[in-house]
Amino acid sequence: MFYAVRKGRRIGVYQTWEECREQVNRYPAASFKKFASEADAWSFVGSESRQSSSHSAGINGISSLSQKSDSYWNEMETASPSYSTCKRPYEQSSEEESNRKRVKYNETYSAPSVSKDKFSYMGDSVVVYTDGCCSSNGRRKARAGVGVYWGPDHPLNTSDRLSGRQTNQRAEIHAACKAIEQAKSQNIKKLVLYTDSKFTINGVTSWVDNWKNNGWRTSTGKDVINKEDFERLDKLSEGMEIQWMHVPGHAGFTGNEAADRLAREGAGKQNF
Repeated sequence: MFYAVRKGRRIGVYQTWEECREQVNRYPAASFKKFASEADAWSFVGSESRQSSSHSAGINGISSLSQKSDSYWNEMETASPSYSTCKRPYEQSSEEESNRKRVKYNETYSAPSVSKDKFSYMGDSVVVYTDGCCSSNGRRKARAGVGVYWGPDHPLNTSDRLSGRQTNQRAEIHAACKAIEQAKSQNIKKLVLYTDSKFTINGVTSWVDNWKNNGWRTSTGKDVINKEDFERLDKLSEGMEIQWMHVPGHAGFTGNEAADRLAREGAGKQNF
Protein backbone atom coordinates (compact mmCIF):
# COMPACT_ATOMS: atom_id res chain seq x y z
CA MET A 1 0.00 0.00 0.00
CA PHE A 2 0.99 3.65 -0.46
CA TYR A 3 0.27 6.35 2.09
CA ALA A 4 -0.22 9.83 0.67
CA VAL A 5 0.25 12.91 2.86
CA ARG A 6 -1.29 15.99 1.29
CA LYS A 7 -0.99 18.13 4.40
CA GLY A 8 1.43 17.31 7.19
CA ARG A 9 4.93 17.90 8.46
CA ARG A 10 6.32 16.77 5.12
CA ILE A 11 4.09 16.04 2.15
CA GLY A 12 4.79 13.07 -0.10
CA VAL A 13 4.07 9.39 -0.63
CA TYR A 14 5.23 6.85 1.95
CA GLN A 15 5.43 3.07 1.82
CA THR A 16 4.65 2.31 5.46
CA TRP A 17 2.03 3.53 7.90
CA GLU A 18 4.75 4.27 10.46
CA GLU A 19 6.41 6.79 8.11
CA CYS A 20 3.08 8.35 7.29
CA ARG A 21 2.07 8.58 10.94
CA GLU A 22 5.22 10.56 11.76
CA GLN A 23 4.08 13.24 9.32
CA VAL A 24 0.44 13.53 10.43
CA ASN A 25 0.27 12.56 14.13
CA ARG A 26 -0.80 15.62 16.14
CA TYR A 27 -0.48 17.80 13.04
CA PRO A 28 -3.39 20.30 12.81
CA ALA A 29 -5.87 19.46 10.04
CA ALA A 30 -3.61 16.79 8.56
CA SER A 31 -4.73 15.35 5.22
CA PHE A 32 -3.68 11.82 4.27
CA LYS A 33 -5.04 8.67 2.65
CA LYS A 34 -4.07 5.08 1.81
CA PHE A 35 -3.96 3.90 -1.82
CA ALA A 36 -3.31 0.65 -3.64
CA SER A 37 -1.23 2.30 -6.37
CA GLU A 38 1.57 4.86 -6.24
CA ALA A 39 0.09 6.85 -9.12
CA ASP A 40 -3.22 7.31 -7.26
CA ALA A 41 -1.33 8.34 -4.14
CA TRP A 42 0.61 11.01 -6.04
CA SER A 43 -2.59 12.24 -7.68
CA PHE A 44 -4.02 12.78 -4.20
CA VAL A 45 -0.89 14.69 -3.13
CA GLY A 46 -0.75 16.78 -6.29
CA SER A 47 -4.43 17.71 -6.39
CA GLU A 48 -3.93 20.49 -3.84
CA SER A 49 -0.14 20.70 -3.65
CA ARG A 50 0.06 24.26 -4.90
CA GLN A 51 -2.35 25.45 -2.23
CA SER A 52 -0.95 23.33 0.61
CA SER A 53 1.67 24.51 3.05
CA SER A 54 4.90 22.57 3.46
CA HIS A 55 5.37 23.22 7.19
CA SER A 56 8.57 22.06 8.84
CA ALA A 57 10.11 20.82 5.62
CA GLY A 58 13.58 21.81 6.84
CA ILE A 59 16.72 22.10 4.75
CA ASN A 60 17.03 19.42 2.11
CA GLY A 61 13.61 17.99 2.96
CA ILE A 62 12.90 14.79 1.06
CA SER A 63 9.77 12.77 0.38
CA SER A 64 10.03 9.12 1.32
CA LEU A 65 11.04 6.86 -1.54
CA SER A 66 12.57 3.50 -2.21
CA GLN A 67 16.34 3.87 -2.04
CA LYS A 68 18.99 1.86 -3.80
CA SER A 69 22.57 2.00 -2.63
CA ASP A 70 25.13 4.43 -3.98
CA SER A 71 27.15 1.52 -5.32
CA TYR A 72 24.10 0.25 -7.28
CA TRP A 73 23.70 3.53 -9.15
CA ASN A 74 27.46 3.84 -9.63
CA GLU A 75 27.46 0.45 -11.34
CA MET A 76 24.44 1.35 -13.48
CA GLU A 77 26.20 4.46 -14.80
CA THR A 78 28.65 2.16 -16.60
CA ALA A 79 26.24 -0.70 -17.24
CA SER A 80 24.97 -1.88 -20.60
CA PRO A 81 23.78 0.83 -23.00
CA SER A 82 20.21 -0.40 -22.69
CA TYR A 83 19.99 0.70 -19.06
CA SER A 84 18.72 4.21 -19.60
CA THR A 85 17.61 5.99 -22.71
CA CYS A 86 15.65 9.10 -23.43
CA LYS A 87 12.39 8.44 -21.67
CA ARG A 88 10.50 9.01 -24.87
CA PRO A 89 11.91 8.83 -28.38
CA TYR A 90 12.72 11.96 -30.31
CA GLU A 91 14.20 12.57 -33.73
CA GLN A 92 17.93 13.10 -33.63
CA SER A 93 19.06 16.05 -35.71
CA SER A 94 22.43 14.45 -36.51
CA GLU A 95 24.79 11.66 -35.51
CA GLU A 96 27.11 14.06 -33.77
CA GLU A 97 29.65 12.58 -31.38
CA SER A 98 29.24 13.68 -27.78
CA ASN A 99 31.72 16.08 -26.32
CA ARG A 100 33.38 14.24 -23.45
CA LYS A 101 35.62 17.02 -22.20
CA ARG A 102 35.36 18.07 -18.60
CA VAL A 103 33.47 21.35 -18.51
CA LYS A 104 34.08 24.02 -15.89
CA TYR A 105 30.95 25.99 -15.09
CA ASN A 106 30.78 29.58 -13.97
CA GLU A 107 29.65 29.79 -10.37
CA THR A 108 27.41 32.77 -11.11
CA TYR A 109 24.23 32.79 -13.16
CA SER A 110 22.36 35.89 -14.20
CA ALA A 111 18.86 36.21 -15.58
CA PRO A 112 16.32 39.00 -15.96
CA SER A 113 14.34 39.59 -12.79
CA VAL A 114 10.98 37.83 -12.85
CA SER A 115 7.94 39.05 -10.95
CA LYS A 116 7.10 36.92 -7.90
CA ASP A 117 3.53 36.40 -9.10
CA LYS A 118 4.89 34.47 -12.09
CA PHE A 119 5.92 31.55 -9.86
CA SER A 120 3.89 28.72 -8.32
CA TYR A 121 4.09 28.31 -4.57
CA MET A 122 3.74 25.60 -1.97
CA GLY A 123 3.38 27.57 1.21
CA ASP A 124 6.17 30.17 0.98
CA SER A 125 8.38 27.95 -1.20
CA VAL A 126 8.62 28.27 -4.98
CA VAL A 127 7.83 25.13 -6.99
CA VAL A 128 9.95 23.90 -9.92
CA TYR A 129 10.12 20.69 -11.95
CA THR A 130 13.35 19.34 -13.45
CA ASP A 131 14.17 16.42 -15.72
CA GLY A 132 17.06 14.96 -17.67
CA CYS A 133 17.10 12.81 -20.78
CA CYS A 134 19.66 10.85 -22.77
CA SER A 135 19.23 8.85 -25.96
CA SER A 136 21.64 5.98 -26.65
CA ASN A 137 22.83 6.21 -23.05
CA GLY A 138 26.21 4.54 -22.64
CA ARG A 139 26.99 4.64 -26.37
CA ARG A 140 29.45 6.78 -28.31
CA LYS A 141 26.72 8.85 -29.94
CA ALA A 142 24.66 9.54 -26.84
CA ARG A 143 22.78 12.84 -26.68
CA ALA A 144 21.59 14.28 -23.38
CA GLY A 145 19.43 17.27 -22.48
CA VAL A 146 18.13 19.05 -19.40
CA GLY A 147 14.73 20.58 -18.78
CA VAL A 148 13.56 23.00 -16.10
CA TYR A 149 9.88 23.93 -15.86
CA TRP A 150 8.60 26.80 -13.71
CA GLY A 151 5.14 27.12 -15.23
CA PRO A 152 3.25 27.75 -18.48
CA ASP A 153 5.20 30.16 -20.75
CA HIS A 154 7.49 31.07 -17.85
CA PRO A 155 10.54 33.11 -18.91
CA LEU A 156 12.87 30.84 -16.91
CA ASN A 157 11.73 27.59 -18.53
CA THR A 158 14.88 25.94 -19.88
CA SER A 159 15.68 23.42 -22.58
CA ASP A 160 19.43 22.84 -23.00
CA ARG A 161 21.83 20.32 -24.39
CA LEU A 162 24.01 18.84 -21.64
CA SER A 163 27.69 19.77 -21.80
CA GLY A 164 30.43 17.21 -21.34
CA ARG A 165 29.87 13.50 -20.80
CA GLN A 166 26.46 12.52 -22.17
CA THR A 167 24.57 10.31 -19.70
CA ASN A 168 21.09 10.21 -18.24
CA GLN A 169 22.30 10.51 -14.65
CA ARG A 170 24.40 13.61 -15.38
CA ALA A 171 21.45 15.18 -17.18
CA GLU A 172 19.21 14.66 -14.15
CA ILE A 173 21.79 16.20 -11.79
CA HIS A 174 22.47 19.21 -14.01
CA ALA A 175 18.78 19.91 -14.52
CA ALA A 176 18.54 20.34 -10.74
CA CYS A 177 21.70 22.49 -10.78
CA LYS A 178 20.16 24.76 -13.41
CA ALA A 179 16.96 25.19 -11.41
CA ILE A 180 18.88 26.14 -8.26
CA GLU A 181 21.06 28.59 -10.21
CA GLN A 182 17.94 30.23 -11.59
CA ALA A 183 16.32 30.34 -8.15
CA LYS A 184 19.36 32.10 -6.71
CA SER A 185 19.33 34.61 -9.55
CA GLN A 186 15.79 35.54 -8.45
CA ASN A 187 16.73 35.70 -4.75
CA ILE A 188 14.56 32.68 -4.04
CA LYS A 189 15.61 31.09 -0.75
CA LYS A 190 13.03 28.33 -0.41
CA LEU A 191 12.48 25.83 -3.20
CA VAL A 192 10.34 22.74 -3.70
CA LEU A 193 12.11 20.79 -6.44
CA TYR A 194 10.22 17.95 -8.12
CA THR A 195 12.20 15.32 -10.03
CA ASP A 196 11.59 11.73 -11.08
CA SER A 197 15.27 10.92 -10.40
CA LYS A 198 15.61 9.00 -7.13
CA PHE A 199 19.33 8.85 -7.90
CA THR A 200 19.67 12.65 -7.76
CA ILE A 201 17.61 12.95 -4.57
CA ASN A 202 19.41 10.14 -2.76
CA GLY A 203 22.77 11.47 -3.90
CA VAL A 204 22.41 15.05 -2.70
CA THR A 205 20.46 14.34 0.51
CA SER A 206 22.09 11.13 1.70
CA TRP A 207 25.18 9.91 -0.11
CA VAL A 208 27.22 13.09 -0.62
CA ASP A 209 28.22 13.44 3.03
CA ASN A 210 29.29 9.81 3.17
CA TRP A 211 31.25 10.16 -0.06
CA LYS A 212 33.08 13.19 1.30
CA ASN A 213 34.03 11.32 4.47
CA ASN A 214 35.10 8.30 2.41
CA GLY A 215 37.36 10.18 -0.01
CA TRP A 216 34.68 10.24 -2.72
CA ARG A 217 34.31 6.48 -2.86
CA THR A 218 31.12 4.46 -2.79
CA SER A 219 30.13 2.10 0.00
CA THR A 220 31.95 -0.67 -1.89
CA GLY A 221 35.16 1.37 -2.23
CA LYS A 222 34.83 2.36 -5.89
CA ASP A 223 35.34 5.90 -7.16
CA VAL A 224 32.15 7.94 -7.46
CA ILE A 225 31.65 8.36 -11.19
CA ASN A 226 29.61 11.57 -10.94
CA LYS A 227 31.85 13.23 -8.35
CA GLU A 228 32.23 16.62 -10.08
CA ASP A 229 28.51 16.77 -10.83
CA PHE A 230 27.48 16.13 -7.25
CA GLU A 231 30.13 18.51 -5.95
CA ARG A 232 28.53 21.23 -8.04
CA LEU A 233 24.99 20.34 -6.93
CA ASP A 234 26.08 20.19 -3.28
CA LYS A 235 27.76 23.60 -3.48
CA LEU A 236 24.80 25.21 -5.24
CA SER A 237 22.46 23.88 -2.56
CA GLU A 238 24.32 25.76 0.18
CA GLY A 239 22.27 28.60 1.61
CA MET A 240 19.05 27.25 0.09
CA GLU A 241 16.14 25.57 1.84
CA ILE A 242 15.27 22.85 -0.66
CA GLN A 243 12.51 20.30 -0.29
CA TRP A 244 13.39 17.47 -2.66
CA MET A 245 10.25 15.78 -3.94
CA HIS A 246 10.14 12.59 -5.97
CA VAL A 247 7.38 12.32 -8.53
CA PRO A 248 6.87 9.23 -10.73
CA GLY A 249 7.79 9.86 -14.35
CA HIS A 250 5.16 9.75 -17.08
CA ALA A 251 2.28 9.34 -14.65
CA GLY A 252 0.35 12.32 -15.96
CA PHE A 253 1.79 15.04 -13.70
CA THR A 254 1.77 18.23 -15.74
CA GLY A 255 4.98 19.71 -14.37
CA ASN A 256 6.97 16.51 -14.80
CA GLU A 257 5.66 15.97 -18.33
CA ALA A 258 6.58 19.55 -19.25
CA ALA A 259 10.10 19.20 -17.82
CA ASP A 260 10.54 15.94 -19.71
CA ARG A 261 9.47 17.59 -22.96
CA LEU A 262 11.97 20.40 -22.42
CA ALA A 263 14.74 17.88 -21.70
CA ARG A 264 14.00 15.97 -24.89
CA GLU A 265 14.06 19.18 -26.89
CA GLY A 266 17.39 20.03 -25.30
CA ALA A 267 18.86 16.66 -26.25
CA GLY A 268 18.04 17.43 -29.88
CA LYS A 269 20.05 20.65 -29.89
CA GLN A 270 23.63 21.06 -31.08
CA ASN A 271 26.34 20.60 -28.49
CA PHE A 272 28.47 23.54 -27.42
